[in-house]
Parts: sequence; structure tokens; C-alpha cells
Amino acid sequence: MTEVAEVEVEAESGRAALGRALKFLREQAGLSLGQLAEKTRYDKSYLYRLETGKRLSKLAVMEDLDRFYKTGGLLVELWKVARREVFKDKYKEVVRLELTACIIHLFSPGIPGLLQTEDVARELLSGAQETESETDSVEEQVIARLGRQQALYRNPAPSIRIIMDEYGLRRQVGDAKVWEAQLEHLIEIAELPMVTLQVLPFSAGAHHLMDGSLMLMWQEDGSAVAYTEGNRCAELREEPTDVVRARLSYDRGRDLALPPPDSIAFIRGVLKEFRGS
Repeated sequence: MTEVAEVEVEAESGRAALGRALKFLREQAGLSLGQLAEKTRYDKSYLYRLETGKRLSKLAVMEDLDRFYKTGGLLVELWKVARREVFKDKYKEVVRLELTACIIHLFSPGIPGLLQTEDVARELLSGAQETESETDSVEEQVIARLGRQQALYRNPAPSIRIIMDEYGLRRQVGDAKVWEAQLEHLIEIAELPMVTLQVLPFSAGAHHLMDGSLMLMWQEDGSAVAYTEGNRCAELREEPTDVVRARLSYDRGRDLALPPPDSIAFIRGVLKEFRGS
């Protein structure tokens, strides 16, 4: 009788799989990194870092390379897997659920990640970065955050309701140009047909959602989760009683917020005020 030893094999990371696919496609096309750089106009060292899994690109780069290699979206799908690995374990599950949710309700004391421009996301994630490796880490987090915004443009698109505290509209991030673009972006997103954006004004006074952010997500099968985040802690709740409690909390916050048309007008007023300052 032959005994077969069980060998524990470490699963290949999504980023490594993407890099291996990029190298394979390039070699199949008979191109060197230098030749690919010339044809695509991407820097040779940048392409090398993508192939070796040392860097995660923006979505647009994978879309370009999919068109170049005529791979029908394969690289984009591999990129989506690699992008999720940027997030920590609990947040990975949140991102996975967000990709398939048909209804998303969100409260945020600041500009939520789903609505941040690239420049604002980079400002908020960067902090005091001093080394190249830290800078690369920030860029990967920016890419991951922007990738989440695909939820706004899925087909069919989910129904998204967002409540923002006025605090998020008053606390400038970046220089004047960056912040003006962010306020304009909020108005654009608020006018999308599947998005409902409400502002919770200072005039509402203290409220029970002030401690952090809250996200509720429903799937097509009716299942729902609640995700809370604040003060360096995060919790994903799946028990029906916890989800119902979170939904009631969200509804109370919605009752205090301005109606959607008034909220858009409010943001326009903040933008006008900012431009005049």
C-alpha cells in the first residue's frame, strides 16, 4: 500500500496570478518589456513591477492591456481579485458583499469612500509617508478604494442611499482645486438615478450615529449585513436581530437628515460659499 504524503501548498495570491498572466501574455506576443513599453506607452519599470507582483495598477491600465492583448476582460477580472487582497480580512468580506449587494445604505461622518475623488482619497490615506514602500502602499489603497466605486456603475446598478454629516462638507481636504472638484463630484453622484444622498446638518444637533460609520447591505436572496466602523475598530454583523437594530438606527438618522433635493441644494450652497471665500 502506498502512502501519499499530504503537502500543504500555499495558495497563489491574486496579485501574483495577475503578474504571471501579464508576463505570459507578453511572452506569447513575442515582446520584451521594452517593446511593450513602446507599444503601450507605459514605463518599462512600471510594467516590470506589475509582472512581478510588486505593484497593483489602476483599473484603466488593465482595461488598456486587455484591449492590447485582446483578452476579453480577463486581466480586469484578475485585477478585481488582486484588488480585494489590499483590504484587511473583515474589510475584504465587506468589499466582496458590496460587489453583489442590490441595496446599500451608508452613513458617514465624512466623505465616504464611495464618493471620494482620487485626489481626496490619496490625501486621506497618505498621512505622513516618508519611504517609497509606504508611498506604494498608499497608492495601492487608493486604487482599491477607487475600485469600490464600480458599485455605482454596475448593471444592474444597486440602489444606494447615503447620509453624510455636514462635518464632511465643511472639513476641507487638499488644496482649493482638489476640494472644489470633490464638492462638484458629490453633486454629480447625487444626481445619478440610483443614488439618494442626504445631508445631516449641524442644526439637527447631536445624534446617535456620531461615533462612526454604518453600512447596511442586502443581497438578491434577501440576506443582509451591517458593518460599523469607528475609533480604530470595525465589526461585521450578520445576525438578523443585529441587522434590524442597525437599520432602525440608520432610519432615525435619515429622519433627521435633509430631504434629497434640499441636500443637493445644500451642497451647491457649500460649493458656492467655498468659491466665494
